[in-house]
Amino acid sequence: MDHVLKKLNELSQNRVPSVVVILVDTIGSTPQSQGSKMLVTEKGLYSGTIGGGNSEKEAIEVAQSMLMDKNPVQKTRFIEWNLNRETGMPCGGGVKLYFEVLNSHIWEIVVFGAGHIANAVIPLLLQLDCQITCYDSREKWLAKLPTSSKLKVVQTNNFAEAIDAVSKDSFVLSMTKSHKTDAEILQQFLERGKQPYLGVIGSDKKAAALRKDLEANGLPPEQCNDFICPLGLPIGTNHPHEIAISIAAQLLEVRDRFFSSPSLGK
Repeated sequence: MDHVLKKLNELSQNRVPSVVVILVDTIGSTPQSQGSKMLVTEKGLYSGTIGGGNSEKEAIEVAQSMLMDKNPVQKTRFIEWNLNRETGMPCGGGVKLYFEVLNSHIWEIVVFGAGHIANAVIPLLLQLDCQITCYDSREKWLAKLPTSSKLKVVQTNNFAEAIDAVSKDSFVLSMTKSHKTDAEILQQFLERGKQPYLGVIGSDKKAAALRKDLEANGLPPEQCNDFICPLGLPIGTNHPHEIAISIAAQLLEVRDRFFSSPSLGK
């Protein structure tokens, strides 16, 4: 067990996607005892064992399929098998297995701008299971953000270069200090293809102006609506923290819909 935990720590430190499989219960005759563990990566068994044979082979296949699934919500699974009936093993007992994905299925959120709203919404989002990157040219505003292993802050004047590094599955919020910069960021994202969430801070009036700018810059009319502005659900006041709550709620709503996850706690 100590060896498996050591290997688990190594994988976690290097952020290698993996699945820990735990034999949480046994019934009758089984090849390993309760509490046995193994680690599985995309390549297969990495460390440990839950008993070998067909049951372990099938458990490894389940773990690998979980690593292939990109839903950031679906990270755990519980399976109960009769070893003879469901895996073809002669021992005839039963096992209950717990699977948990680690260092994978990361919900990535990218924020352009570190102003008042960003400084209200980012600490809130850091309470969730996500990874955030915030870009801004202003060191003093970036310095106001909390320190967290889940937050990367980048001081840059070159937003165009930063956009090239953003994953196509990232949720993007543009909250820079100027309409012009927001428009440029928006245009570049729309030209390269859809993001699951692409939002810009502002009012309905700003949204109309942005669409007009996009059309004037040659973007097809059907693409000029593929963004969210104003940001957030239509709840609360214009207080930065209430806006932050409405944005976080909207991000969760879109995340669940985009990844087709089951409703959580509803």
